[in-house]
Amino acid sequence: MSLWLNFSRVVVFSAGCLILWGIPSASAANPVAFNRDIRPILSDNCFACHGFDSKKRKAGLRLDMPEGAFATNKEGRVAIKPGKPEESELWKRLLSTDKDELMPPPESHKKLEPAQKELLRKWIAQGAPFQKHWAFETISKPAVPTVSGPKTALQNPVDNFIRARLKQEGLSSSPEADRPTLIRRVAFDLTGLPPTPSELDQFLADKAPDAYERMVQRYLDSPRYGEQ
Repeated sequence: MSLWLNFSRVVVFSAGCLILWGIPSASAANPVAFNRDIRPILSDNCFACHGFDSKKRKAGLRLDMPEGAFATNKEGRVAIKPGKPEESELWKRLLSTDKDELMPPPESHKKLEPAQKELLRKWIAQGAPFQKHWAFETISKPAVPTVSGPKTALQNPVDNFIRARLKQEGLSSSPEADRPTLIRRVAFDLTGLPPTPSELDQFLADKAPDAYERMVQRYLDSPRYGEQ
């Protein structure tokens, strides 16, 4: 098994923290996604009263599935009209100044941020596509972004995703860490302990081009790997 496959859990976790930090921006190239952008908002603010638990459900409205969200109630209202946020009861309630109409209700002590409301508006405008829980969605391999810059900094496809997102956010990469910092990060990630003096000396003395990869592999091969 290659080093990349062995070390993927560390790299992907680190990249995921960076890419998912904050509310993602939506655009034509990066449309609002239900599981990524919308489900967390609804789960935190709406599902307690409008989720799967029929005993706690209010007004008979269920928002965790399209059959409930798109249904017309006995008063002729529809919580979500795909493509038409201004005609969606959900959107009207989010903007209401009437405490009896406002959602989430004041007594819930929950309040959506403007950025969260805008994500909901964009999602509805894009047709309000629902997704199943991620565990039941078919895994698909995304296209690797094409990015500009020194190719030496692109060691694996994850780097392309990180650089593309940094560019989108108007950020730049930090300079590469020095060797003592690199081995310290790897040692803590893979064993939960700092490197020993001999491990540090061995890595610092290794002048081979693949010194870093071989240092990582030594920790992966160690009986302490994964003990944390």
